[in-house]
Amino acid sequence: MIAPTSSRLGLLIVVSGPSGTGKTTLCRKACADGRAVFSVSCTTRPPRPGEVDGKDYFFLSEEDFLARIDRGELFEYARVHNRWYGTLKSYVFDNLRRGMDLLMDIDVQGAAQVRGCEDELVTRCLTDIFVMPPSLGELEARLSGRATDSPEVVALRLKNAEAEMQHWQDYRYCLVSGSREQDELKFNAILEAERLRSSLLITEDN
Repeated sequence: MIAPTSSRLGLLIVVSGPSGTGKTTLCRKACADGRAVFSVSCTTRPPRPGEVDGKDYFFLSEEDFLARIDRGELFEYARVHNRWYGTLKSYVFDNLRRGMDLLMDIDVQGAAQVRGCEDELVTRCLTDIFVMPPSLGELEARLSGRATDSPEVVALRLKNAEAEMQHWQDYRYCLVSGSREQDELKFNAILEAERLRSSLLITEDN
């Protein structure tokens, strides 16, 4: 019989949901104890106030982003809110192999690309969570309240949210957002359970 070692592969945790559901905050808090890292995505959108290149996103020109697609450097990518977003392959695979859980905050298009990946490492390590707003009215209030987007952008995000919410059943978990405290408890419970999966354990022959 082949026994597992004490080491394991990292989890690839895909998190999706409309803007304003708090999914990015959940991901960053889950990384605060050092047991996981937050995947830094590439984007062609301009930085928001306080955002730092290389920490929040890798801010790229559209020309640079499209060139990286052509070179096959992106694990997943999608055009959302008229901007490009994507994740570097090297960043994902390096973290999984060294046993570090990796949280990816990506849209439903990117999540579908990740699920469609046939690489054995990805299949073995993948789990996904959809963060659902309690209602569109509450989502509108959250988006307007953070005062980072124009009314036109808020309207676009709400329109996209309705389309995104149709995909919640594609995910292993659906977390309906409540208070921040409730969301954190549910989110952390999912991660703790997933970390015990036998598929992540490294045996003597792999």
